[in-house]
Amino acid sequence: MKRSTFLILSIAGVYSTILHTAAWSVNNFLMTGPKAYLTYSSSVAAGAHSGMEECKFQFGWERWNCPESALQLSTHNRLRSATRETSFVHAISSAGVMYTLTRNCSMGDFESCGCDDSRNGRVGGRGWVWGGCSDNVEFGERISKLFVDALETGHDTRALINLHNNEVGRLAVKATMKRACKCHGVSGSCSIQTCWLQLAEFREIGNYLKIKYNQAHKLEMDKRRMRAGNSADSRGATAETFHHVHATELVFLEDSPDYCTRNASLGHHGTEGRECLQTGKNLSQWEKRSCRRLCTECGLRVEERRTEVVASCNCKFHWCCTVRCEQCRQLVAKHFCARRDTAAAPPNHIKRRNKGHKR
Repeated sequence: MKRSTFLILSIAGVYSTILHTAAWSVNNFLMTGPKAYLTYSSSVAAGAHSGMEECKFQFGWERWNCPESALQLSTHNRLRSATRETSFVHAISSAGVMYTLTRNCSMGDFESCGCDDSRNGRVGGRGWVWGGCSDNVEFGERISKLFVDALETGHDTRALINLHNNEVGRLAVKATMKRACKCHGVSGSCSIQTCWLQLAEFREIGNYLKIKYNQAHKLEMDKRRMRAGNSADSRGATAETFHHVHATELVFLEDSPDYCTRNASLGHHGTEGRECLQTGKNLSQWEKRSCRRLCTECGLRVEERRTEVVASCNCKFHWCCTVRCEQCRQLVAKHFCARRDTAAAPPNHIKRRNKGHKR
């Protein structure tokens, strides 16, 4: 199932739960009934989509590269897992929903939402006061909880882990907010500043959560007590475990599978056929090592393929005011992971380096 279709079905499924809840209030207004929720459904879908696009960017040169099935695997009751990777999926998609709702509120897309002026007029620090139009993250947080957390209908440890990671994503939106200021004073002296909070670029939130992913904590559960099911002993074991988990820390329950190899049932495509980077301008060390990580360490070879591309060249400025370019063809070398020839296959005793949570 395509991601866009799944998102729409997921949101539609949430309505049956949401519409039976009591009246709720957000930012000093009260709304009840279906129209209150339908108003935000397109923003929720767009936010989840932007979260998954950021996930693809963050993991673009890693063994697990946030495939199309990632969101479905993290939410579908019969398929869901609780790996380090699904913890990131929950956090980034939750952050995307909250971010989009907050941004759309600030842009005036919702009649019932406006700036957060709750601190306006208060002294914020030396030489500045709160004012202006702060992004209303409290609104984005409340509505995103209503939609995203409602997808989690279970009551087991996995459900608690998913809800926790959803909250990590929302806290990331708050943690990365920036303070913007405007100067006031005689002749631009800037003797006093008016400041407000605004959302950071979503890429910063993605970078922030990627660090949290690298530092994610595996929960060690008491399996004997967990086998007690929904008993008080089982709930006590879960509560004790989460008592030591920080609110901003991603958590997971299961070790990651071997992402080198294809596993159709889990939606993992393996690294065969994946592109990697060997040469190029401004590559990070992580990108430069992508061929080794995706190909060599997965028992594959690096294959160079030359592809003809058409690009603009010999551009000239003509008065006034156009730029005219020629269309040039050039061969570009790209590198891909390919299966080794049988004769050149490595001995069976060579172990694949896949320590820790290598992606």
